Amino acid sequence: MLLEKDDRTDRERERMIDAAHASRFFWEQVGEPANHARGEWQISRAYATVGRPEPALHHARRCLSICEEHGIGDFDLAYAFEALARACAAAGDANAADRYRREAYEAAGQVADDEDRELLLSDLADLAS
Repeated sequence: MLLEKDDRTDRERERMIDAAHASRFFWEQVGEPANHARGEWQISRAYATVGRPEPALHHARRCLSICEEHGIGDFDLAYAFEALARACAAAGDANAADRYRREAYEAAGQVADDEDRELLLSDLADLAS
């Protein structure tokens, strides 16, 4: 998976971002709002991973907005905060990153599935290091 690869080429970075956009487009057409929110998270994560904070922030905000607009909580809301923390960190805004990281940890307490919660906590720990 390109997102987890450490030594991506420039073309692999572009493909990762293109794939995230394509996936989000598809799931917005056939899925539920939660799928759209997850797609926005994935796009944000791809941009943050390649060091492009402006689009990472845009898509992280979209993820949170979709969650709020549709009353989506649990895993998706917690990951919206994780996306915002990661995007803010990529932008060099440590205060905002810390604030959103705290919100993600707080939201983690509402994640019903143990495996989902552990995945979130692992991503947050990775973000903090």
